[in-house]
Amino acid sequence: MKQPIRTTCAYCGVGCGISATVTGERSVRIAGDSEHPANAGRLCSKGTHLGETVGLEGRLLHPMIGEEQADWDDALDLVAGKMRDCIDQHGPDSVAFYVSGQLLTEDYYAANKLMKGFIGSGNIDTNSRLCMASAVAAHNRAFGEDVVPCSYSDLDEADLILLVGSNTAWCHPVVWQRIEAAREKRGTKLVVIDPRRTETAEQADLHVAVAPDGDVALFNALLATMRERGLVDEAYLSERVNIDDGFWASLPRGAGMPDAIFSQLTELVAAHPRMVTLFSQGANQSVCGTDKGNAIINLHLATGRINTPGAGPFSITGQPNAMGGREVGGLANMLACHLGFSDEERAAAADFWQAPNICTGPGLKAVEMFRAVHRGDIKFLWVMATNPAVSMPDSAFVREALARCPTVVVSDVIADTDTGRFAHVRLPALAWGEKDGTVTNSERRVSRQRALFAAPGEARPDWRIVADVAARMGWGVSFKWNTPAAVFREFAAMTSLAGQRGKALDFTAWADLSDVAYETMAPFQWGGARPLAQGYPTASGRARLVAVTPPARTTDAAYPLRLNTARYRDQWHTMTRTGLSPTLSQHRPEPLLEIHPDDALTHSLSNGGLARVETASGASVFRVRVTPAQRPGEICVPMHWTDVMAGGARANRLPGQAADPVSGQPGFKNSAARVMPVEPEWRAFLASREAAAPAGLLYWCRSRVGGGWLTELAGDGPVDLDALLPAGERLEVVDLARGMRRIAVRSPEGTLLAAVYLTRSGELPRREWVAAQLGQAAQPIELLAGRPSTPLPDRGAIVCVCHGVGEADIGLVCHAGAATVAAVGAATKAGTNCGSCRPAIARLLQALNEEAAMEAAE
Repeated sequence: MKQPIRTTCAYCGVGCGISATVTGERSVRIAGDSEHPANAGRLCSKGTHLGETVGLEGRLLHPMIGEEQADWDDALDLVAGKMRDCIDQHGPDSVAFYVSGQLLTEDYYAANKLMKGFIGSGNIDTNSRLCMASAVAAHNRAFGEDVVPCSYSDLDEADLILLVGSNTAWCHPVVWQRIEAAREKRGTKLVVIDPRRTETAEQADLHVAVAPDGDVALFNALLATMRERGLVDEAYLSERVNIDDGFWASLPRGAGMPDAIFSQLTELVAAHPRMVTLFSQGANQSVCGTDKGNAIINLHLATGRINTPGAGPFSITGQPNAMGGREVGGLANMLACHLGFSDEERAAAADFWQAPNICTGPGLKAVEMFRAVHRGDIKFLWVMATNPAVSMPDSAFVREALARCPTVVVSDVIADTDTGRFAHVRLPALAWGEKDGTVTNSERRVSRQRALFAAPGEARPDWRIVADVAARMGWGVSFKWNTPAAVFREFAAMTSLAGQRGKALDFTAWADLSDVAYETMAPFQWGGARPLAQGYPTASGRARLVAVTPPARTTDAAYPLRLNTARYRDQWHTMTRTGLSPTLSQHRPEPLLEIHPDDALTHSLSNGGLARVETASGASVFRVRVTPAQRPGEICVPMHWTDVMAGGARANRLPGQAADPVSGQPGFKNSAARVMPVEPEWRAFLASREAAAPAGLLYWCRSRVGGGWLTELAGDGPVDLDALLPAGERLEVVDLARGMRRIAVRSPEGTLLAAVYLTRSGELPRREWVAAQLGQAAQPIELLAGRPSTPLPDRGAIVCVCHGVGEADIGLVCHAGAATVAAVGAATKAGTNCGSCRPAIARLLQALNEEAAMEAAE
């Protein structure tokens, strides 16, 4: 039997260790690594089901020039030649790289070195600009360096945890498990500060439903109140912190919320000095995100709640290697290794790299970069491991920019992505399970990702692709690495430049690491548990209280609602990986517009219907979910769906290009919007072995199921169902009076290849049973009826994807006496793996208990 391979999860910034046992050519058994400090064996649903995403379906396995397969030499010669011509004719700033937190540190380092050291432009930026840039800017303003001052162990030791703009139970489930354990063990109090009543907020001791972008006002008011109560640590401020002129006088008092809620919050904060504030995308993805970060940090600095166990402001990253990209310099406003662009720092980097053409200053940040592409200033764009045609705000504008760009190169693992459709050259990169290198998680812990499988087809590591292009441009001697260990050693050695300038970043102990030692490297945390405890990396050695002002609230009569965008529990980014998992697709198979009942009534929307969301930037269509968890006047849609997976539901068509003036991070969380019902003449769904991509419909969306794909359809006028179906034996029934048509197609062996069900006025059969028949031998009468001859029990919506437990399953054990989440887990296993469904179980139990109480009262 093969021995498990220790590696690291491909998803969020928690950085969980995985023990992976290869069981076949492209199959693997996944378990949590019990020895990894980040997760101690725990995994969320996405990590647990990584094994469902390692197949080669949809993979880009060969270089492509246009739509023609090419060999590596021709593709790399073309990329290098186009880049060289562009630089010669238009200068280095006509070239740009847009990279990703999905890259390993070694990949990031190679790309940054090529762009800033040898091409001679700062025009490399990363999709981390969309999630972490404001936290980076806040750290730099307050601490003098981008350093997270906390560790996960602080969550274990805190008496109070504030979650700001974080649906932690969904987005960082292993951190959520840690919070749950602290609450059970030491009675830790939990406050969730979020406009939405998420499943995380439902479990809090206090939910503070702050207005969109109301965080600065709230934390300013909170600090002012703590000062009035005499809870500012004057000694700490005197010894360790500089204070902006007029800081105290400028603190406004208005918290922007009901007095009773604010009073509860202040009492909790006053009573619990061991306080961690965990903040994430709800704070960062804002036009005032940097100020939000500094308002949070100000509270901790002023009260001395930092650099001690169980206390500190803790920015938690969204991507597996967002931190690694920040370390090497993957952001346009950082040179490398936490260095800036002063003449002295540039000279030091040029000397270290022996770089002939070090860049002269910062490059263009993501939003600015695509504007420059759009207007023609950037003529060569290389996109690595990301999908900006979907993920950038105002994505229609981004697509126009990509279409205008003379040369677009895309390095990716997937053959068909929204961005790849604009590429002139596509280069096949390694995916998770094939990559070999390092990542850094939210607590600065460096872990190894290790290869489980051989490289498929002609796929190559990203660092190798970059080095091969550099060699063709005449710089091969400076990129002559043979292993990722060699790249890592060079990066580790370069961090000495940071240390020489008083920075905390320091990997120099690993600069002489052997290949063998690199292969066996255990996770390590740079800077230790509290890297700022001995002082701040500023000229004075002191931190800074930064005066921040709440933004003015704006209204727009034409767009009366405020639009938020969010992640779903079991999906990741643009679904190129998780969208292939039948298990992960069960939780939210369609993108939902969440809206309060009052707003739904006002705008004539019905639960389960369709709605069009419009902003000044664009429009998209979503399935409606009416819920009181959404505040009146505010709506929310998910970020994940793409043109590959749906004909509508692209959330990032909607936010505009406005960005934080300090960090350049765009604001995804507070767009002016309006909604209107979409009433199709017909509705249908298709279950098929092969993926469908219809055209010209009001709405379509597909999700993965065990035997293939389930596609929801809606439109007007005539519909060509035959175009959606494969060849085979056809079974059909039509009811013209009711506008009903059903067609099933079977193979010669009698197994179901596809089935489509359409109605113009009636109800459609249950999708789950039909989808489960794909590849199976089902009876014709059952297929045309859309149900089995012997009715199956209705298990309800799936709550726990790890163990396949539905709402009805939980209802049964609840009625049998299971009164707690733990009891439900004991009876059904629901919530006993990743734990991200436990808030949903708790909510369901509460509803069932309330229902039982009402029945008893009657």
